[in-house]
Amino acid sequence: MRAQFVLQEIWIGLRRNLTMTISLVITVAIAMALFGTGLLIQLQVSNSQDYWHDRIEVSVFLCAKASPNPNCNKTDVTTQEKQQIQESLQNLSAVKEVKYESRDQAYQRFKRSFSTNPGFVQTTKPGDIPDSFRVRLKDPEKYEDVSKLLANRAGVDQVVNHKDILDRFFKILNGLQWAALLIAVIQVVAAVLLVANTVRLSAFNRRRETGIMRLVGASNLYIQLPFILEGAIAGAIGGLFAAVLLVASKIALIDRLQDSLQITVQLGWGSVIGVIIFSICVGVLLCAAASFLSLRRYLRV
Repeated sequence: MRAQFVLQEIWIGLRRNLTMTISLVITVAIAMALFGTGLLIQLQVSNSQDYWHDRIEVSVFLCAKASPNPNCNKTDVTTQEKQQIQESLQNLSAVKEVKYESRDQAYQRFKRSFSTNPGFVQTTKPGDIPDSFRVRLKDPEKYEDVSKLLANRAGVDQVVNHKDILDRFFKILNGLQWAALLIAVIQVVAAVLLVANTVRLSAFNRRRETGIMRLVGASNLYIQLPFILEGAIAGAIGGLFAAVLLVASKIALIDRLQDSLQITVQLGWGSVIGVIIFSICVGVLLCAAASFLSLRRYLRV
C-alpha cells in the first residue's frame, strides 16, 4: 500500500469538505472538553472524599448564655457538666478521639480557616463560637451513636455532624459533573453524525476513483483507509483544541472552585494531563469508528 497515495487522498478529502471538517473539529473539541471537564470534577470529588473520610468530625457545642436552645436556660455549661460529657464520649465504643476546644481556640481556628475572607471574619467576634468537643469516630457512619448519647443532655447545645455538610457539598459537585457529562454526550452524538455525513460526502465526491479502484481489485481496507484516517485526523485536531480548553478549565474553573470552596485537596497537573490524553484517544477512536461504520454501507452499493 502506497503511503503517498493514502496521504494524497486524505488531503483531497479534507480540502474538498473544508467547512464540514472545520465544523467537525469544533464539535469534537467542545465534546471532548466537556467530557474531560466532567472527568476532572469526578477526580476532584473522589480525591476530596478519600481525604475527608478519615477526617470527618462531630462537633458537640456546649451551652452558652447566648444559646437559643431552651435546654441551656441562657447559662454557660458548668465544669462538672463538661467532665461528664467528656467521660461519656470517651467511654463510647464508636469514638476514636475526643478533643476539647475553648471559645478562644475556636475563634483563632475560625480566623485561620477564613483568612481569605476578611469581611466574614470581621463580622464574627470572640465568644460567638461556644466551647465544644470535637469528636472523631472510628466509622463516620456511626454518627447516630453520639447523637443518641447526647440527646437532651444537660450542658449540650447542639451536635453537628460534619459528614452531613460534606455530603451536601459533594452532592453539588456531583451535579456539576453529571451536567457536564450529559452535555458532552449530546455533543458526542452530534460529532458522530457530522463524521458520518462528512465521510459519506467525501466518498460521494470521489466515487469515480473508488469505483476504478474496486474494478482493478483494490481491497476494501485500501479504499476505506483514507476515509478512516480523515476522521481520525479531524478527531485528533479536535482533541488538541480540547486539550487547550481543558487547561483553561483547570485554571478558570477547577482552581477557582477549590479556592472559593476552600477544598484542601488540590487536583494536580498529572491528573489533568492523564485526562487530556484519554480525551484525545476517545476523540480519535470515536471519529475513526464512525468513519468506518458509515463507509461500510456506502461500499456495499
